[in-house]
Amino acid sequence: MAMLKLSLAFHVLAFVLFLCFTMSTGSYQYFQFVQQWPPTTCAVSKQPCYQNPPSIFTIHGLWPSNYSKKAWVANCTRTRFNNSLAPKLEAKLKISWPNVENANYTEFWEREWNKHGTCSEQTLDQEEYFQRSHDIWNAYNITNILKKANILPNGAIWNYSDIVSPIKTVTRKMPALRCKPDPTKPKNHKISHQLLHEVVLCLHYKGRALIDCNRTACDNNLKILFQ
Repeated sequence: MAMLKLSLAFHVLAFVLFLCFTMSTGSYQYFQFVQQWPPTTCAVSKQPCYQNPPSIFTIHGLWPSNYSKKAWVANCTRTRFNNSLAPKLEAKLKISWPNVENANYTEFWEREWNKHGTCSEQTLDQEEYFQRSHDIWNAYNITNILKKANILPNGAIWNYSDIVSPIKTVTRKMPALRCKPDPTKPKNHKISHQLLHEVVLCLHYKGRALIDCNRTACDNNLKILFQ
Protein backbone atom coordinates (compact mmCIF):
# COMPACT_ATOMS: atom_id res chain seq x y z
CA MET A 1 0.00 0.00 0.00
CA ALA A 2 2.86 2.36 0.86
CA MET A 3 4.48 1.66 -2.50
CA LEU A 4 1.16 2.33 -4.29
CA LYS A 5 0.78 5.70 -2.56
CA LEU A 6 4.38 6.59 -3.38
CA SER A 7 3.87 5.65 -7.02
CA LEU A 8 0.67 7.71 -7.21
CA ALA A 9 2.37 10.71 -5.61
CA PHE A 10 5.24 10.42 -8.09
CA HIS A 11 2.90 10.41 -11.09
CA VAL A 12 0.95 13.40 -9.76
CA LEU A 13 4.19 15.33 -9.21
CA ALA A 14 5.43 14.40 -12.67
CA PHE A 15 2.16 15.66 -14.23
CA VAL A 16 2.35 18.95 -12.32
CA LEU A 17 5.96 19.46 -13.39
CA PHE A 18 4.98 18.71 -16.99
CA LEU A 19 2.24 21.37 -16.89
CA CYS A 20 4.64 23.90 -15.40
CA PHE A 21 7.19 23.12 -18.08
CA THR A 22 4.54 23.42 -20.78
CA MET A 23 3.42 26.84 -19.62
CA SER A 24 6.93 28.18 -19.04
CA THR A 25 8.32 27.12 -22.41
CA GLY A 26 5.38 28.30 -24.47
CA SER A 27 4.48 24.77 -25.57
CA TYR A 28 0.91 24.23 -26.65
CA GLN A 29 -1.58 21.40 -27.16
CA TYR A 30 -3.84 22.63 -29.95
CA PHE A 31 -4.68 25.64 -32.13
CA GLN A 32 -7.63 27.99 -32.01
CA PHE A 33 -8.29 29.41 -35.48
CA VAL A 34 -10.28 32.59 -34.82
CA GLN A 35 -12.35 34.33 -37.48
CA GLN A 36 -14.04 37.65 -36.72
CA TRP A 37 -17.18 39.30 -38.04
CA PRO A 38 -15.81 42.76 -38.98
CA PRO A 39 -19.06 44.74 -38.44
CA THR A 40 -19.07 43.63 -34.80
CA THR A 41 -15.34 44.32 -34.44
CA CYS A 42 -15.96 47.87 -35.63
CA ALA A 43 -19.11 48.27 -33.53
CA VAL A 44 -17.27 47.48 -30.28
CA SER A 45 -13.97 49.16 -31.19
CA LYS A 46 -12.91 52.17 -29.12
CA GLN A 47 -11.84 53.90 -32.32
CA PRO A 48 -14.05 54.06 -35.44
CA CYS A 49 -12.92 51.86 -38.31
CA TYR A 50 -11.30 53.68 -41.20
CA GLN A 51 -13.83 52.37 -43.74
CA ASN A 52 -16.98 50.28 -43.93
CA PRO A 53 -16.05 46.81 -42.68
CA PRO A 54 -16.20 43.87 -45.12
CA SER A 55 -19.25 41.63 -44.76
CA ILE A 56 -17.30 38.39 -44.67
CA PHE A 57 -15.65 36.57 -41.79
CA THR A 58 -11.95 37.42 -41.75
CA ILE A 59 -9.02 35.99 -39.82
CA HIS A 60 -8.24 37.32 -36.37
CA GLY A 61 -5.50 34.82 -35.64
CA LEU A 62 -4.17 31.30 -35.27
CA TRP A 63 -3.61 30.86 -31.54
CA PRO A 64 -1.55 28.05 -29.99
CA SER A 65 -3.51 27.03 -26.90
CA ASN A 66 -3.61 24.74 -23.90
CA TYR A 67 -6.44 23.05 -22.00
CA SER A 68 -6.01 25.34 -19.04
CA LYS A 69 -8.09 28.19 -17.64
CA LYS A 70 -6.25 30.73 -19.78
CA ALA A 71 -6.28 28.84 -23.04
CA TRP A 72 -3.92 30.58 -25.41
CA VAL A 73 -0.22 31.12 -24.80
CA ALA A 74 1.53 34.29 -25.88
CA ASN A 75 4.87 36.06 -26.38
CA CYS A 76 6.85 32.83 -26.18
CA THR A 77 10.14 33.75 -27.87
CA ARG A 78 12.16 36.81 -28.81
CA THR A 79 11.63 36.13 -32.51
CA ARG A 80 10.08 39.17 -34.17
CA PHE A 81 8.01 39.51 -37.33
CA ASN A 82 10.05 40.18 -40.43
CA ASN A 83 8.22 41.76 -43.32
CA SER A 84 9.31 39.19 -45.88
CA LEU A 85 6.11 37.35 -46.76
CA ALA A 86 5.87 36.24 -50.38
CA PRO A 87 4.02 38.83 -52.51
CA LYS A 88 1.40 36.26 -53.61
CA LEU A 89 0.72 35.34 -49.98
CA GLU A 90 0.46 39.00 -48.97
CA ALA A 91 -2.11 39.58 -51.72
CA LYS A 92 -4.22 36.68 -50.39
CA LEU A 93 -3.90 37.81 -46.78
CA LYS A 94 -5.22 41.27 -47.65
CA ILE A 95 -8.50 39.50 -48.40
CA SER A 96 -8.54 36.78 -45.73
CA TRP A 97 -6.65 38.61 -42.97
CA PRO A 98 -7.18 42.39 -43.36
CA ASN A 99 -6.83 44.95 -40.63
CA VAL A 100 -10.45 46.05 -40.51
CA GLU A 101 -9.81 48.81 -37.98
CA ASN A 102 -7.16 50.69 -39.95
CA ALA A 103 -5.30 50.42 -43.24
CA ASN A 104 -2.07 49.05 -41.76
CA TYR A 105 -2.34 45.34 -42.56
CA THR A 106 1.30 44.62 -41.75
CA GLU A 107 0.86 46.03 -38.24
CA PHE A 108 -1.93 43.50 -37.57
CA TRP A 109 0.05 40.56 -38.97
CA GLU A 110 3.09 41.62 -36.97
CA ARG A 111 1.12 41.80 -33.73
CA GLU A 112 -0.43 38.37 -34.25
CA TRP A 113 2.87 36.71 -35.17
CA ASN A 114 4.80 38.24 -32.26
CA LYS A 115 2.08 37.44 -29.74
CA HIS A 116 0.83 34.06 -30.96
CA GLY A 117 2.83 32.78 -33.92
CA THR A 118 6.07 32.64 -31.99
CA CYS A 119 4.49 30.09 -29.65
CA SER A 120 4.16 27.56 -32.46
CA GLU A 121 7.44 28.38 -34.18
CA GLN A 122 8.72 24.84 -33.65
CA THR A 123 5.83 23.65 -35.85
CA LEU A 124 5.22 26.52 -38.28
CA ASP A 125 7.72 29.16 -39.33
CA GLN A 126 6.44 32.63 -40.17
CA GLU A 127 5.60 31.93 -43.83
CA GLU A 128 3.96 28.60 -42.95
CA TYR A 129 1.98 30.20 -40.12
CA PHE A 130 0.32 32.72 -42.41
CA GLN A 131 -0.07 30.32 -45.33
CA ARG A 132 -1.68 27.69 -43.10
CA SER A 133 -4.07 30.32 -41.69
CA HIS A 134 -5.15 31.40 -45.17
CA ASP A 135 -5.62 27.77 -46.25
CA ILE A 136 -7.88 27.02 -43.26
CA TRP A 137 -9.91 30.18 -43.94
CA ASN A 138 -10.27 29.18 -47.58
CA ALA A 139 -11.18 25.55 -46.81
CA TYR A 140 -13.90 26.39 -44.27
CA ASN A 141 -15.72 29.45 -45.56
CA ILE A 142 -17.82 30.43 -42.55
CA THR A 143 -19.60 33.19 -44.47
CA ASN A 144 -20.82 30.74 -47.12
CA ILE A 145 -21.62 28.00 -44.58
CA LEU A 146 -23.96 30.31 -42.69
CA LYS A 147 -25.41 31.77 -45.88
CA LYS A 148 -26.35 28.31 -47.14
CA ALA A 149 -28.10 27.72 -43.81
CA ASN A 150 -29.99 31.01 -44.34
CA ILE A 151 -28.20 32.60 -41.38
CA LEU A 152 -27.65 36.07 -42.76
CA PRO A 153 -26.46 39.36 -41.20
CA ASN A 154 -29.92 40.91 -41.42
CA GLY A 155 -30.51 41.62 -37.75
CA ALA A 156 -32.14 38.29 -36.96
CA ILE A 157 -31.84 36.76 -33.50
CA TRP A 158 -30.53 33.20 -33.14
CA ASN A 159 -29.92 30.55 -30.55
CA TYR A 160 -26.31 29.48 -30.05
CA SER A 161 -27.09 26.02 -31.45
CA ASP A 162 -28.67 27.51 -34.59
CA ILE A 163 -25.33 29.04 -35.61
CA VAL A 164 -23.11 26.20 -34.44
CA SER A 165 -25.11 23.42 -36.11
CA PRO A 166 -24.45 24.17 -39.83
CA ILE A 167 -20.76 24.81 -39.13
CA LYS A 168 -20.47 21.47 -37.34
CA THR A 169 -22.29 19.74 -40.20
CA VAL A 170 -19.69 20.95 -42.70
CA THR A 171 -16.56 20.65 -40.55
CA ARG A 172 -17.73 17.53 -38.64
CA LYS A 173 -16.26 19.07 -35.51
CA MET A 174 -17.69 21.32 -32.81
CA PRO A 175 -16.84 25.00 -33.34
CA ALA A 176 -17.03 27.69 -30.67
CA LEU A 177 -18.60 31.14 -30.82
CA ARG A 178 -17.51 34.37 -29.21
CA CYS A 179 -19.94 37.18 -28.51
CA LYS A 180 -19.81 40.81 -27.42
CA PRO A 181 -22.30 42.99 -25.51
CA ASP A 182 -24.33 45.28 -27.75
CA PRO A 183 -22.71 48.73 -27.33
CA THR A 184 -25.91 50.48 -28.46
CA LYS A 185 -27.71 49.36 -25.31
CA PRO A 186 -27.26 51.39 -22.08
CA LYS A 187 -25.63 49.55 -19.19
CA ASN A 188 -28.81 49.62 -17.11
CA HIS A 189 -30.88 48.29 -20.02
CA LYS A 190 -32.34 44.82 -19.64
CA ILE A 191 -30.05 42.68 -21.80
CA SER A 192 -31.91 40.48 -24.27
CA HIS A 193 -29.19 39.60 -26.76
CA GLN A 194 -25.47 39.64 -27.55
CA LEU A 195 -23.61 40.28 -30.79
CA LEU A 196 -21.97 37.49 -32.80
CA HIS A 197 -18.30 38.45 -32.95
CA GLU A 198 -16.09 35.44 -33.71
CA VAL A 199 -16.22 31.83 -34.86
CA VAL A 200 -13.48 29.52 -33.63
CA LEU A 201 -12.32 26.28 -35.23
CA CYS A 202 -9.92 24.10 -33.26
CA LEU A 203 -7.07 22.08 -34.74
CA HIS A 204 -4.58 19.41 -33.73
CA TYR A 205 -1.25 20.84 -32.53
CA LYS A 206 0.28 20.44 -36.01
CA GLY A 207 -2.42 22.72 -37.38
CA ARG A 208 -3.87 20.32 -39.93
CA ALA A 209 -6.74 18.17 -38.64
CA LEU A 210 -9.78 19.77 -37.04
CA ILE A 211 -10.78 18.74 -33.52
CA ASP A 212 -13.74 19.64 -31.30
CA CYS A 213 -13.58 22.98 -29.47
CA ASN A 214 -14.48 22.82 -25.79
CA ARG A 215 -14.99 26.43 -24.72
CA THR A 216 -17.08 29.40 -25.72
CA ALA A 217 -17.30 33.11 -24.91
CA CYS A 218 -21.02 33.65 -25.31
CA ASP A 219 -23.68 33.85 -22.63
CA ASN A 220 -25.77 30.70 -23.08
CA ASN A 221 -28.77 32.49 -21.56
CA LEU A 222 -28.88 35.15 -24.26
CA LYS A 223 -29.92 35.05 -27.91
CA ILE A 224 -27.33 36.06 -30.52
CA LEU A 225 -27.83 39.01 -32.87
CA PHE A 226 -26.14 38.68 -36.28
CA GLN A 227 -26.01 41.97 -38.14
